[in-house]
Amino acid sequence: MAPQNQLGKRVKLTQVRRPFIIGSTALPFSDSNPRPAGIPDNHTHSWQVFVKGLDDSDITYWLRRVQFKLHESIPNYVRMVEGEVGKPFIVNETGWGEFDITIKLYYVNDSGEKPQTLYHYLRLHPYGRNEDEKQAMIAANGEVRAWSYEEQLFNEPYEVFFNLLTQGAVPKGWKPTGGKGKGKNRAPPALPPADSAEVWERSAMIPAHNRPGQPFSLETEAAEIKKLADAQAQTEEMTKKILAELKAKEELLASLKAENSAAAAANKPA
Repeated sequence: MAPQNQLGKRVKLTQVRRPFIIGSTALPFSDSNPRPAGIPDNHTHSWQVFVKGLDDSDITYWLRRVQFKLHESIPNYVRMVEGEVGKPFIVNETGWGEFDITIKLYYVNDSGEKPQTLYHYLRLHPYGRNEDEKQAMIAANGEVRAWSYEEQLFNEPYEVFFNLLTQGAVPKGWKPTGGKGKGKNRAPPALPPADSAEVWERSAMIPAHNRPGQPFSLETEAAEIKKLADAQAQTEEMTKKILAELKAKEELLASLKAENSAAAAANKPA
């Protein structure tokens, strides 16, 4: 971490977000996924856990290192993965059981930010409240995917880091120079429309639609919002029904009390 006096001041009232994915995939050993030589007989799956950019975009300009703390029964269970431009932070392993993985994010030195700890549960078998949710976890090749969309929020970043984060989004594969002659030191192209399916590097863009291997998009977001709205409407309807039943019972109770009082008064000796 660079000394704070070299990072400038905090950019007040500013928040920069960057989407990323934490997840794991697991595939049972089979003819199409044979057990590697030397792997214990009780290991049933090959699996990997990762931190990567949305739509496989590069995140190493703000994240320099990731520590994965696996189950203590695994040799070298604390794995430190250094960032390589354009590549995910990833650990590949084999095993038979599910467990919590502690994931520690180390930001680039110019950020001045302390490491952050997250948690991910390794899934070897599909899970869900019903069969549809379980099947949604299984890819066409039989992989069990447990992925979660995350957003890294940098609140009031230092000036140096703010400039690094906002120096300009560019298309994947774009280079600022085209070599000798024409195209040298070219300016970045204009941003695509908001409804574009593209995700540019060094941006917070989210794709418009899902596609194989990329389950997070504005389409996913809209579906989740609809689920929440439907659940809220159902909850409000249930609440109205329960309140109506409660009111009817309270009215019945008041009526019974009034009848009891009247009967008691009638039977009272003069």
